[in-house]
Amino acid sequence: MYSNKVKKIAAVHDLSGMGRVSLTVVIPILSTMGFQVCPLPTAVLSNHTQYPGFSFLDLTDEMPRVIEGWRKLGVRFDAIYTGYLGSPRQTRIVGDFIDEFRHDESLVVVDPVLGDNSRLYSNFDMDMVTAMRTLMGKADVITPNLTELFYLLDLPYKADNTDEELKGYLRRLSDAGPQIVIITSVPVLEDPHKTSVYAYNRQGNRYWKITCPYLPAHYPGTGDTFTSVVTGSLMQGDSLPVALDRAAQFILQGIRATFGYEYDNREGILLEKVLHNLNLPIQMASYELI
Repeated sequence: MYSNKVKKIAAVHDLSGMGRVSLTVVIPILSTMGFQVCPLPTAVLSNHTQYPGFSFLDLTDEMPRVIEGWRKLGVRFDAIYTGYLGSPRQTRIVGDFIDEFRHDESLVVVDPVLGDNSRLYSNFDMDMVTAMRTLMGKADVITPNLTELFYLLDLPYKADNTDEELKGYLRRLSDAGPQIVIITSVPVLEDPHKTSVYAYNRQGNRYWKITCPYLPAHYPGTGDTFTSVVTGSLMQGDSLPVALDRAAQFILQGIRATFGYEYDNREGILLEKVLHNLNLPIQMASYELI
């Protein structure tokens, strides 16, 4: 039967009052792309953790109650998208949620947030890595950065990797469950002014690469922004390389819109200036098949 209903996406992320990260990025991006975002908050923070201090309300005990409420309503989600999870217990709650609520046509996206710059985040240990490996196995799409890739594969971190090495890593992660694996924040050998994204789709057995200019400024939330655009793009029916292109271009537009302001970078990119670009056609294709 024909249906033109708005698709629902369950978004399992934390909520930070200051700084454009997690739900304050996920909701506007996916709403702009035409989806109803249904938050399952994992924690509420006054501001994200890259500020020197923050309040933190752990919602681990509340998460099963929210899920029970959705169960009673008979809600059907078209996608489940998870980001920062605070503990192995939260990953188990989310894993059970995915098992119960996924269906043949749903998309499950897991951003396995574990660390960056070759190290785990300070509140995580190897138990969290093990729990994330289990959750990763339930996903259709995962989006680790280079640090998270090596932790998930239980390999020592290495910044310089050839295309062939990266293709091997992608394939190994895909063999653990996900059909699509996307690695972000990959340095470009011998060119510090560029960064790249690599991806593999087991369906079709194809590897993709996108290279972008690297701007000398760090903005929290760009990982959440990237994965949100990829998720929305795939949900709209785009191919994987087009989804990667849209996400990479949107991040670049956001950073360029922000770069000229006298501005505290910890607040993230000025999303409000570029949200409308999500409804424009792609300016140019920058992906390549490798």
